[in-house]
Amino acid sequence: MSETTQERAYGDTREMHSGTQQPPATRERKHSQHTGILVVILGAVFMALLDATVVNVATPTMRTDLRTTGSALQLIVSGYTISYAALLITGARLGARHGFRTVFLIGLATFTLASFGCGLAPWAGVLIAARVVQGIGAGLMVPQIYSLIQLTFEGPARARALSLYATVIAVAVVVGQVAGGLLVSADLFGTGWRPVFLINVPVGLALLLAAVRLLPRGLPRSDKGLDLPGLVTLTAALLLLVVPLVLGHEQRWPLWTTVCPAAAAPVFVLFVVVERAVARRGGAPLVPGRVLRSRHLVCGAASLFFGMAGYAGFLFSFSQHLQSGLGESATHAGLTFAPLALGVATGSLTWQKLPTRWHLPMIAVACTLAAAGYLGIGLAMRPGGQGGLVLPVLQLVWGLGLGYTTSPLLTLALSKIAPADASDASGVLTTVPQIAQVVGVAAYGSIFLALADRHGAGAATAARTAAASADALHATALPVTAGALLAALAILPLLLGKRHRERR
Repeated sequence: MSETTQERAYGDTREMHSGTQQPPATRERKHSQHTGILVVILGAVFMALLDATVVNVATPTMRTDLRTTGSALQLIVSGYTISYAALLITGARLGARHGFRTVFLIGLATFTLASFGCGLAPWAGVLIAARVVQGIGAGLMVPQIYSLIQLTFEGPARARALSLYATVIAVAVVVGQVAGGLLVSADLFGTGWRPVFLINVPVGLALLLAAVRLLPRGLPRSDKGLDLPGLVTLTAALLLLVVPLVLGHEQRWPLWTTVCPAAAAPVFVLFVVVERAVARRGGAPLVPGRVLRSRHLVCGAASLFFGMAGYAGFLFSFSQHLQSGLGESATHAGLTFAPLALGVATGSLTWQKLPTRWHLPMIAVACTLAAAGYLGIGLAMRPGGQGGLVLPVLQLVWGLGLGYTTSPLLTLALSKIAPADASDASGVLTTVPQIAQVVGVAAYGSIFLALADRHGAGAATAARTAAASADALHATALPVTAGALLAALAILPLLLGKRHRERR
């Protein structure tokens, strides 16, 4: 299908889903159908993102039950993230070529089946393999979300859908910690850690049945090739970057964890060269140059990267402080983040009510608000206590900053993308937050863990351990705050461009 034909098909799809000039009963039916679609796709992405964090809480029980080594435990946790992150852009292209609905269903079915395999795994090797397959399922499923939203919804409905998507991204990480703690503590029928995975099976089957019935058919497809040279070089570059970041800390940063990220840079350059060569031959590059020439996508993705890296890294560090430093349970630590989740949800669901002309400045202000939350929490927790009544307030500020940033950035980044490039843009935008979270946990988390270990070495009392951990959290908050301010600066070119146009 040519791009012109695809755009025409997209136009037909928009007319089909639009509520204009339709009787009230038809509009109500369409609204109900759209609600069902959102429940399915957001339920699926929530499940996928939950699995990236829920396992962390269960690792001590897994280690005892499976009698496994620390390295194997790392691969159980990180095998999912690695395969998931490496496949996201390719998953988006597969959706464009073979149908977003079809690839989403295949990914959801693969994820659900792999979850069953994880829950029944008799030893660590089987669990690692099942986790990799789980990540492949998520890598096929999640990139279709942007495209399904982009091609099924329009106008305010699309903005609301993207806001809900951003809320799910942020809240799933918090809920994962609570859910993991509750499921492991419950020890249902003496199964220990296994319900962490088995809970996905009935949920996945229900979502699969609903998706078959509700997801729209006949959405436009592309006849673009898969671009195997681009796929190989991009996957290699992502793996060189992600694998050492995921495994580095536990391995105590051996030489290969330094060499691989350094090698990733020239491989990314090679990827750009390969993509240009594919374009010159008249092929279909995995990431078309016109997508990356969109200032809105580039600035939005850059801001999203800094914002999500800080969020994931500080959340990890704060959670470690609560559990390892203060000795709180995983469930209690997870519940501590309730004000954060409330702030994210509030910001994500209300930013559209502000006038459109405020949206760009709002993102910059919200990034600054998140920075204030990070710095404030670091200062509040520095004395080594529980933070007092100011802690929920600061978490709410942090959450509002994140909520008023993430959702608008997703909408902003896609605002100038042609329908024909929706899948390629969605692949980029799905990959950026995932890589950002890996980088954030590796960079900021390593700062926290290194300082906590160094200052807490030989600590004779719980109070000294808590004090060392608190100092490490305060030190970590400083670069995280700087990263949040960089997220605000990434929007500056768009703000200046907007003011220049207004003056003309």
